[in-house]
Amino acid sequence: MLLLRPPGVYRPQSDTDLLSETLRRTPVPAGARVLDICTGTGAVSVAAARLGGCRVTAVDVSTRAVLAARLNTMIRGLPVRVLRGDLFAPVHGQVFDVILANPPYVPGHSALPSLHSRTRAWNAGLDGRRLLNRICAQAPRHLARGGTLLIVQSALSGVTPTLEALRDAGMTASVVARSTEPFGPVMRARAGVLEERRLIRLGQRHEELVVIRGDRAED
Repeated sequence: MLLLRPPGVYRPQSDTDLLSETLRRTPVPAGARVLDICTGTGAVSVAAARLGGCRVTAVDVSTRAVLAARLNTMIRGLPVRVLRGDLFAPVHGQVFDVILANPPYVPGHSALPSLHSRTRAWNAGLDGRRLLNRICAQAPRHLARGGTLLIVQSALSGVTPTLEALRDAGMTASVVARSTEPFGPVMRARAGVLEERRLIRLGQRHEELVVIRGDRAED
């Protein structure tokens, strides 16, 4: 799928494909309210809007990403509402039937990236959980009863902490998709650091991507 991608906006990769494919396999009711956070180019929003009848809202903190997502959905004739802001802030008080998230999850640097740094698209703090933890804490209150959350992340960022955080919030949670992928440019550049921190084995140049599903109870 050809998408406009300004400099500094995350390029859709295998994690985007994995999340989109998992969404397509997930039963979504007609007219579902769908929220796509950390939308980037809007690729996952395009997949959601094409399910038919879904009312899709996309959010990203990057102005460039918001403009790209608006254009990429508009030229396809898809009525996606695209908002700029930090995670759930632009949809405060709103609830959704499906929440989709492909946040930055690469173990990066302790210092947070600046607003104009290209590393903001991937740098998720030392443990890779800077945004994952926030999503797990905030998503349940934005899910309608019976709603579903789908998050894609690297196993290097900790699958168990995500599962436990969602379960602690009263949701059921499980891994519903896995894919082993070769390192891309960012991970290859950080391979030495990841080896030193023993997050990967010496010489390892692949990672496991997972999609974690969390469901809120009907009652």
